[in-house]
Amino acid sequence: MKLRRHKENPILKPRGDDWESIEVYNPAAIHIDGKIHLLYRATGEYVKYISRLGHAIFDENLNLVERSDTPCFTPDLELWEMSVEDARITPLEGRLYMTYVITPTPCPPYSVRRRLGMPPRPQARTRISLAEVTYESERLSFQRLGIITPYGSNQRDTVLFPDKIGGQYAALHRPSAWIGDGYPTERPGIWFAYLDGLPGRMYGHRLVMKPEQSWESWKVGAGPPPVKTDKGWLLIYHGVDENRVYRAGAALLDLEEPWKVIARSPHPILEPEEEYERIGDVPNVVFPEGAVTIGDELIVFYGGADVVCCAASVHLDEFVEHLLRAS
Repeated sequence: MKLRRHKENPILKPRGDDWESIEVYNPAAIHIDGKIHLLYRATGEYVKYISRLGHAIFDENLNLVERSDTPCFTPDLELWEMSVEDARITPLEGRLYMTYVITPTPCPPYSVRRRLGMPPRPQARTRISLAEVTYESERLSFQRLGIITPYGSNQRDTVLFPDKIGGQYAALHRPSAWIGDGYPTERPGIWFAYLDGLPGRMYGHRLVMKPEQSWESWKVGAGPPPVKTDKGWLLIYHGVDENRVYRAGAALLDLEEPWKVIARSPHPILEPEEEYERIGDVPNVVFPEGAVTIGDELIVFYGGADVVCCAASVHLDEFVEHLLRAS
């Protein structure tokens, strides 16, 4: 079963000549008081390639209500945040927490560098930081809490669980450096970890998923935070093949022991087909990053070709049942 694209895709495009003029993509999402808030990654130039977060508000029918003219979250240079990227938002214990990627070495992707004749990319180094998000009068404010991923593991795609697991905070993360000799996977995979606080130290790491199918053979990573259902934790994730095509898949994880996979989609639930997904700064990309549930409708927000924000949906209960039957 595949996700249904929103008929008005893309729902956000680059605009202006400043901080969001060339790319707006990979949005986090949260549903509050009948409104959907997206925090999307935005860039306005290729040389320094600094990413900031923009804020857009939609109604439940995905009509744009408001879009901020200024970034809502920017790098803090005193913390060596040269760029802030790929946020995810999780409601947990009555509060909102945002994980986001930080890097001291931001650089355009290979396709952009080749097109513009830019020099080779420096060795990428990425970690995940955590912020608490406060909502008041349709405005979001942020308090940085600190880095939560192990040093040297080169992290992306880190999401918190919206409930504690066994009485402990927990997360899924994607350590790109944990591959090969001494590790249970040859390609970057999705790992589970407990946290001893927020922020806190990760411990009890377990590999949850590694690439299996040809469409995800290069690497896999978590998308939006897991969605709790009666059948298990529904995880929407991305998979990348040897040709660097990004697709979306789904898995169902055990509620009590989420490192155990109950079901997993053998085929993509979304893949680049539309022009806005096939043509862009990184061609052939659908990158799921945010999700909200309204009634029985699961709405997934994703980046298209690293240029635009898009949405797709599915009936949640029907989707879970199909996933169980198909795996």
